[in-house]
Amino acid sequence: MTRAEIFSGICGFTTTVEAVMDGRRRVHLTIESECEAVQHLAAELTQVDPFQEVTFKGAGPLTLRLAAQYLLHAACPVPAGIIKAVEVAAGLALPADVTIKMSEDEHGALSN
Repeated sequence: MTRAEIFSGICGFTTTVEAVMDGRRRVHLTIESECEAVQHLAAELTQVDPFQEVTFKGAGPLTLRLAAQYLLHAACPVPAGIIKAVEVAAGLALPADVTIKMSEDEHGALSN
């Protein structure tokens, strides 16, 4: 089982994803979140084909299609976190943390 904890930032919500690969090319997902929109996404996103999730070819990731349907904020990191958990559970990637760090300079502009 692969577990991902996603801290979404300024909204303050946390989402936990558990991803388990079965023997039939499916990853089963358990998603728990404080966010009501993610809860709706989780109710429908219970299993995925990992090879579909890691490419934009064809229909693209089901996670992103459902995120567009249920989530309100395009910059929400939860869909990317779900897909990363699927990759690891399916053996398509090694487990490694991902980070996005934000900062502003004194004039309100983002700094490098």
